[in-house]
Amino acid sequence: MAKDPNFTAREIAQIGWYTARMAKRGIAGENVHIGDLTRKVDRIIDGAREREAREAAEAAEAEKAARKAKYRK
Repeated sequence: MAKDPNFTAREIAQIGWYTARMAKRGIAGENVHIGDLTRKVDRIIDGAREREAREAAEAAEAEKAARKAKYRK
């Protein structure tokens, strides 16, 4: 399994909220469907991975631009 990304405070709060709702549904019984909440949590995790990759790409591009500017002087 892939390493979990660093989450923002909002993402942590959302995951906590959905986890609490899943637990509440779990108390109701084994036949209660929690797939919708699981998908929401998965979407949050996927979004965090995409954000982290995008930020890494932007940082690499900024570093490359800084190196170019340094050599142009």
